[in-house]
Amino acid sequence: MNISSYMPVQIISGKGCLKENSGLLKDMGKSCLIVTGGNSAKKCGALKDAIEALKKNEISYHIFDGITENPQTADCHRAGEKARENGAEFIIGIGGGSPLDASKAIAIYASNPNLAPADIYLRKYTNKSLPVVLVGTTSGTGSEVTGVSVLTDSSVNLKKSISGHDCYSVISFCDYTYTMTMPYSVTVSTALDAFAHAVEAYFSSTANDISDVYAEKAFSMLRPGLLHFYNNKSLPDESLREELYSASLFAGLCLNITGTCFPHTMGYILTEDFGIAHGRACAAFIPEFIRISAENMPCKAQKLFAIMDMDCNTLCNLIETLSDINITITPEQMAKYETRWTDPVKNFSRTPGNFTSDTAVNLLKKLYF
Repeated sequence: MNISSYMPVQIISGKGCLKENSGLLKDMGKSCLIVTGGNSAKKCGALKDAIEALKKNEISYHIFDGITENPQTADCHRAGEKARENGAEFIIGIGGGSPLDASKAIAIYASNPNLAPADIYLRKYTNKSLPVVLVGTTSGTGSEVTGVSVLTDSSVNLKKSISGHDCYSVISFCDYTYTMTMPYSVTVSTALDAFAHAVEAYFSSTANDISDVYAEKAFSMLRPGLLHFYNNKSLPDESLREELYSASLFAGLCLNITGTCFPHTMGYILTEDFGIAHGRACAAFIPEFIRISAENMPCKAQKLFAIMDMDCNTLCNLIETLSDINITITPEQMAKYETRWTDPVKNFSRTPGNFTSDTAVNLLKKLYF
């Protein structure tokens, strides 16, 4: 029996779920800060629905729309100051992974005025973070259901994650219709992110019976979408959009139990130095991860291949084609990466086999040097 897990988020799902359940916001407070990126929350209609829900329940609000892709600690700190100045009692995050992850950090900064931007990584502060409500608009992050926030440390421009009880939302509204306006490139990248979450969780040394059930469900739901992108190179229809968003939540649920393995850690450098979107950056290392996992956990790997109805090479080729990474790492960059990871790296230690910092560097050289 291996079913240990913790997931305190109230998940409200379905078409129109925010409008239909807006009364839940009454218990959150009388004022809030809405956190978004630049335009997507407006375009998909989620921001409009959130504002209407707040007005209906006589909750005042201010908007912070300065969250960029790969949210900066400095921006989150600034948003925390704005929340404090305006007396926000809770945070509503609307968007993909960046605004959702940022909202969790903003809630911490808002209630702890003595924290400098980089202090959030120390995980030491006095006051409880503000409650957070999340509204997802992409089908990849899983942040709606995880206790994780990935931030870029503005002082050194490195992506690092924080995790813990203070990184869960209180409520997550999960309405697939908000994903309908995602362009093709974002739709593919987020689907790859969800697949990375599920497959890394599946083969992680921290996997258990519950995470495996979630991961296998995610695989079966992701398969039609990934094949559609591979074969048709076109946007999915509404039914497939719903399937992909549901898959991203199941992938987030298993990730929340296990954490990620080496593809996520190594994917960060492709985002930082080459501007590659997070999902594609992580997926760049997934084929090698699958091959390593198949060598070390052959029975489980065969189950993955059966669910996906593909052999190892076919699945790896599909992921390689969709990730479409074409870069060259310079000697100067490689020298920097060789000193970046110091054993033990928790994401490496979760990987099947003996994956070390030296393994990571050798893999980079093999793929991109």
